[in-house]
Amino acid sequence: MQKNELGSTIDLAQNLIKRPSISPNDAGCQEILKTRLCKKGFQITDLHFDDTHNLWATHGHGEPVFVFAGHTDVVPVGDESQWHTPPFSGEIIGDRLFGRGAADMKGSLAAMIVAAENFVTAHPNHNGTVAFLITSDEEDSGKNGTKRVVEWLIENQQPVTYCLVGEPSSTEKLGDVVKNGRRGSLIGYLRIFGIQGHVAYPHLAENPIHRVLPFLTQLVNYEWDQGNEFFPKTSLQITNIHAGQGSTNVIPPYVDIQFNLRYSSELNHEIIENIVETLLKENALKYEIKWHLSGKPFFTAPGRFTNAVKNAVKNVTQVESELNTTGGTSDGRFIAQTGAEVVELGPINALIHKVNEWTSCEDLIKLEKIYQMILEDLLSK
Repeated sequence: MQKNELGSTIDLAQNLIKRPSISPNDAGCQEILKTRLCKKGFQITDLHFDDTHNLWATHGHGEPVFVFAGHTDVVPVGDESQWHTPPFSGEIIGDRLFGRGAADMKGSLAAMIVAAENFVTAHPNHNGTVAFLITSDEEDSGKNGTKRVVEWLIENQQPVTYCLVGEPSSTEKLGDVVKNGRRGSLIGYLRIFGIQGHVAYPHLAENPIHRVLPFLTQLVNYEWDQGNEFFPKTSLQITNIHAGQGSTNVIPPYVDIQFNLRYSSELNHEIIENIVETLLKENALKYEIKWHLSGKPFFTAPGRFTNAVKNAVKNVTQVESELNTTGGTSDGRFIAQTGAEVVELGPINALIHKVNEWTSCEDLIKLEKIYQMILEDLLSK
């Protein structure tokens, strides 16, 4: 791997961390990346939607199209007094690079950029296209970020063959887990109606909290599926229950319940919605329900792409990667809509979104090498 004249992965990661890009604010991060990519001959398209900065950059032409996907935005720092180092300092202590976004995901974003720079320097006439899809709205609502860029790609008939998302996928060692899919996420906002009244005269009222309990028991114990060889079984969690205005002697007129399902490819959101509403009717409940589909499940079957990723990890780290689909959602759910094969590979995720977030400098250097080897495998032959 050659030395990069534009600066190392660690230099770039520090420079990005120093910019307080709390979502959806990019804080100038993408300008840094654009400057570097332009120097290597990438064609830049700015796709800014409302308060969100998005970047689409390409080098080469034709298929296969290999996309690195990432985000420059970070979550808030929380109680800054609890940080050992300033959260936007990018300070290095020993092998640890500290700062908000070090692991999620300015570190892997820096590794992607440097890997692509090195690759196009070594292979200026490489096969296909190297591309970047970068957003500043992944940690917030996501409505004007990757989702909108994917709509633009589809409208402009821009194919995507392979996409590597730099989310922190690793658990114990760099590269030990590669995400080759994610479960779907469906949120239910349910209101159960009763009749308000005085607690001393329950016969003149109808307590919606009492009425809903049998339904909730059915809901949390419902066996949705057994999953399959690629996905764990569907799970449901109740995330909020609220009723009343704080009075101790008033039966409330309604109760609001929020729940989330992470579902496997054995189901779709229409099936889930129908089952829930059937249970509601069987319990003779008066209700209103609204649904929010956060993301459909997606899956990349083992094949050339996943083999290239696993081989690169093994060559650089001597770690055997496990393919799995556990965890939350990512922007991969949007990119999969293009028909692309999507995987996620990034640093260890133990400290993401926490106080004193850090990642290993050695791991970032290894990650840069892994990313470049994947490009070598897929686009240089």
